[in-house]
Amino acid sequence: MNLLQRIDRWGETHHPKWIDGLRILLGLVLMWKGIQFVQNIDLLKARITEQPFLTVVAFWVAHLIVFAHFVGGLLIALGMITRVAVIANIPILIGAVFFVNSPTHLFSVHSELALSILVLFLLLFFLVEGSGKLSVDDYIRRHPEKTPV
Repeated sequence: MNLLQRIDRWGETHHPKWIDGLRILLGLVLMWKGIQFVQNIDLLKARITEQPFLTVVAFWVAHLIVFAHFVGGLLIALGMITRVAVIANIPILIGAVFFVNSPTHLFSVHSELALSILVLFLLLFFLVEGSGKLSVDDYIRRHPEKTPV
């Protein structure tokens, strides 16, 4: 049994119900941020072009961030291919923590550094934990399709 299978089995056996609520809330927060980025796409592109190594690809990075947050948030909230959605969002949150949010604005009124760190921590947690009992993944696992003979 390889490491990923052992992590998946551990996540299935050690999963209280309240964690599913936390996973759904995380997915909704990511979707909300994706919607906010769509509404302010020009501001997002301007913020990305502040980083000299991303200036050329700012348009694509901005749209990738919106797509990963919205679709990944929806998949995380539904508990459908949760680990794939989490993996798609982790690089974006690492970029938000280390490149976008400056450390000096931690205690300012409109700082989102604390939210970014919290969401990154939760993404790492659900990468290990998985989707849980209240999820599409668990439903598919419990109700396998009948294979034609």
